[in-house]
Amino acid sequence: MLHVRPFDTLGHFDNEWLHARYHFSFADYHDAARMGLGKLRVWNDDLIEAGTGFPPHSHRDMEIITYIREGAITHEDSLGNRGRTEAGQVQVMSAGTGIQHAESNQEAGPTRLFQIWIVPSQHGLPPRWETRPFPRQHGRLQVLASGLGDEGAAVIHQEARVLGATLDAGDRITHRIDGRSAYLVPARGSLTVNGMEVAERSGVVIEGEAEITVIATRDAEVVMVETA
Repeated sequence: MLHVRPFDTLGHFDNEWLHARYHFSFADYHDAARMGLGKLRVWNDDLIEAGTGFPPHSHRDMEIITYIREGAITHEDSLGNRGRTEAGQVQVMSAGTGIQHAESNQEAGPTRLFQIWIVPSQHGLPPRWETRPFPRQHGRLQVLASGLGDEGAAVIHQEARVLGATLDAGDRITHRIDGRSAYLVPARGSLTVNGMEVAERSGVVIEGEAEITVIATRDAEVVMVETA
């Protein structure tokens, strides 16, 4: 079963520095039908203006994956970590027993990113942070973050995966899901998933499918989370 969530139906928040769209209930946006998918709890589509960002704030017991689509984000946290994650890279923060962090756009132009939250397999884990480059794989889905032992992926504490790919118009990917739930978003471009049209920055809920076939109808960049 597939269900598309068009971009113009997403929750939203806008102020002078942040333009956010919410695929699932978040902050002041609440929709009882959009509380998450399996262990996937949050998928935010954020545009952060230059020279601004999220001031220090705290989290606990959540796996937070940041996929940078354009620009870069600079991270600082209470563990003493500081780093810059740019387009083509992924940042993972395990909030665990508690961590305070700030995320800022110190670039000359806007930063666009997906912020993805996954509920961890257990509470009270040690907090941690990492960032790493992933040369964008063309024509195939690459595992970016995983709690399933995928080699080369950033580590998350849950039986889930975050995957990404770029496609030229007409390219096709067939990917086995074996009945796991998944949520897929074209960060740019448009595509079909098992014949269903998905426009840029819209989301598609995938449940009960053995495999999916993704065909780009325009040049596309795809991000997907598989979850139990």
